[in-house]
Amino acid sequence: MKSIRDAAVEGKRVLVRCDFNVPLDEQGNIEDDFRIRAVLPTLRFLLSNGAKLVLISHLDEPNGESLERMSLGGIGKRLEQLLGISVRQTASCIGKEVDATMSSLSKGEALLLENIRFCQEEEANDTEFAKDLSRLGDLYVNEAFSVCHRAHASVVGIPKFLPSYAGLLLEKEVAALSKIIKDPERPFTVLVGGSKVETKGAFIDAISEVADLVLLGNLLSTAQGGKKFKHEEKIVRPVDGIPGNGQEFDIGPETIALFAKHIKEAKTLLWSGPMGKVEEKEYEEGSFAVAQAILESGAYSVAGGGDTVAFLRGHNLAEKFSHVSTGGGAMLAFLANEKLPGLEALGYYNGN
Repeated sequence: MKSIRDAAVEGKRVLVRCDFNVPLDEQGNIEDDFRIRAVLPTLRFLLSNGAKLVLISHLDEPNGESLERMSLGGIGKRLEQLLGISVRQTASCIGKEVDATMSSLSKGEALLLENIRFCQEEEANDTEFAKDLSRLGDLYVNEAFSVCHRAHASVVGIPKFLPSYAGLLLEKEVAALSKIIKDPERPFTVLVGGSKVETKGAFIDAISEVADLVLLGNLLSTAQGGKKFKHEEKIVRPVDGIPGNGQEFDIGPETIALFAKHIKEAKTLLWSGPMGKVEEKEYEEGSFAVAQAILESGAYSVAGGGDTVAFLRGHNLAEKFSHVSTGGGAMLAFLANEKLPGLEALGYYNGN
């Protein structure tokens, strides 16, 4: 997997697949720009080396429709503030307007294409669409680890037509997560919360092959309905909940104490999914206690997933973790040893 550090970019048109899929409020204002800020080192690196940037991203799931509330207009404005340069924008992803704007770009300037998922060809991984996108650049950079588990045109299609590289964030994600599954310092303890049984169940079976213990949050444990896992001997379930009586929206005090004991003993910790219904303040105590225990443990700590990251950032705890991943599903897939199409397109699995 070639690094953008090793590419000659001066005067070149560089297509950068970013993930600016950030949470917005009802007025369309950005609530958290974590994912935008995560890409800044790569964008600044390219700009300072004289590249012409063409930025590609999606926002939400418009399903091939052009929806004003999912436009990247606000993203472009935030990028301008953060980068300190003018970021041009187009009303579409491909076409004459895009070509004209691209041809007028100078070194050190940037263009943000409109939401790539406004074009249904993106998620269909349409070859001609990928080829049209590739004509906008001289080389391609994948800086969107969080969509690397998607076989979409801007993730796996463009690399077929252009020299392709990993961005600084993508490298950082792969390095941090590889450290966990290839050679974790033990004990290695995993905390899995949330309630998405369909995605978390398979992940729990896969990660328990590597982990020493897997601690389950109440929502997930309840949703599993007593399901037995492949390595049940490694699973630690909640012993009490809040408020109880079949409505366990958070882990209770006994479970907090039990989990804190295991966390304290760990040398490597991975956390995906809150321990409770943290969108309601009365059910966030368990997640907060777990976060504090992780930080106090001094272990190598990684957290990921949209809800987990939002919770940690909301409490100013994210920067205290060893690594906070921009990926949710992509992180789980990578840690479960699944092949990620986006990484495969960069030659990651064959040593390129």
